[in-house]
Amino acid sequence: MNIYNTLTRKIEEFIPIEEGKVKMYTCGPTVYNYAHIGNLRTYIHEDILQKTLEYLGYDVKRVMNITDVGHLESDADEGEDKMLKGAIRENKTVWEVAQYYTDAFFEDCKKLNIKRPDIVAKATDYIDDYIEFIKGLEEKGFTYFENGNVYFDISKREDYTKLSGMNLDDLQVALRDDVTEDVHKRNPQDFVLWFTKSKFENQAMKWDSPWGVGYPGWHIECSVISLKNLGNQMDIHCGGVDHIPVHHTNEIAQTESYTGEKWVKYWWHSEFLIEPDGGKMSKSKGEFLTVNLLEKNGFDSLVYRYYVLNSHYRKQLAFSFDSLRQAESAYNKLKNRVKAIKASDDSLTENVDKYKNAFASCIADDLNTANAITVLYDVLKADELNNTEKLYLIENFENVLSLGLLTADETLSHSEEEINFIEEMIQKRTEAKKNKDFKLADEIRDELLKQGIQIKDTREGVVWSKL
Repeated sequence: MNIYNTLTRKIEEFIPIEEGKVKMYTCGPTVYNYAHIGNLRTYIHEDILQKTLEYLGYDVKRVMNITDVGHLESDADEGEDKMLKGAIRENKTVWEVAQYYTDAFFEDCKKLNIKRPDIVAKATDYIDDYIEFIKGLEEKGFTYFENGNVYFDISKREDYTKLSGMNLDDLQVALRDDVTEDVHKRNPQDFVLWFTKSKFENQAMKWDSPWGVGYPGWHIECSVISLKNLGNQMDIHCGGVDHIPVHHTNEIAQTESYTGEKWVKYWWHSEFLIEPDGGKMSKSKGEFLTVNLLEKNGFDSLVYRYYVLNSHYRKQLAFSFDSLRQAESAYNKLKNRVKAIKASDDSLTENVDKYKNAFASCIADDLNTANAITVLYDVLKADELNNTEKLYLIENFENVLSLGLLTADETLSHSEEEINFIEEMIQKRTEAKKNKDFKLADEIRDELLKQGIQIKDTREGVVWSKL
């Protein structure tokens, strides 16, 4: 298997630390709200990574953290406390908010056929371990104490920017352009390991520590949770590209300072889901896109998975409802073609090996899922394969793709004919509005309503849902 390593900036042959076994860590969600579909794109690709490794014969142990302790909106120790923000918004305790959105996150994962990690670790369960970790860094001279907070001193790490490849001046300009400078830091990129002083007077989550009552910095949890569950070294650390300049950079600095050895062999990062105009999609823009919202608009959750798998994880993916409709049409056609294959008494022949090898070659090529799906279509149209072989290969590929293609008696969200009719009507309405024929546009909307289809104009385009 070949995989792109952010640390070396090149595609490398994957060779695990221990033969046949893979230790893998994925940065989990901050559970103060529903998961955005942009974040879920990363989790889908991480799921593909794990299932690809398992498909190729590796024994994978995967750990994910759940950030259920207050962490700031900016990676640079600035901004609002996300957990407190969620609690105030919903008039709940931070603990209630954390549990509710943890459950909601895994419900979304279930809908998207994302496998639950072997170990799911809540940040709040490791407070004593954070304290011991900070004490260890303190003893080795990597910290300083100012204004009630314990800081990590990045000047002690000559290789601090080895993951991002940025120099410190560029990093400061890129990440702190609109951030208030912390005057207590010796260096702008120094980060807090333990807070006892912050701008939040009513911080709900606080614990005793040698430095006073307070709470841990965000970066520390991934370091400690991985060390406790995977040991001092791991094969793959995953996350979104937005974590590279600060969060993952800080994780490396503190972890390798603590252990005195290289921590992660392969750094793996997924690119952004973006707006059609090129801007990053995020929760901060008001109403944001969730799995529930996609379902309310009539989409099967697995349509989104199919949509994501037709792009490469290292390329930005522009999202629009129009493109998701196209993916839905293709997905429904695919399911119908699979459903049409009738089981037979034929035996497997050596023909299946060619397609299995082609599929394995695609996913082993830095997770080229789009080409892997092309192999799936090749199976469907292959005259040399009997129905037994086709169903066998589809089931085999589903171990990685997990698109629900063989789910028994599952009804499609919309038939191909229905989708074509609705899209045709919406196009006619769009043309009518362009021609300022608003009477015709209203008539088309009303006709769709009579058939149980509600349409809504959004900045991403026209979306529709069944009433």
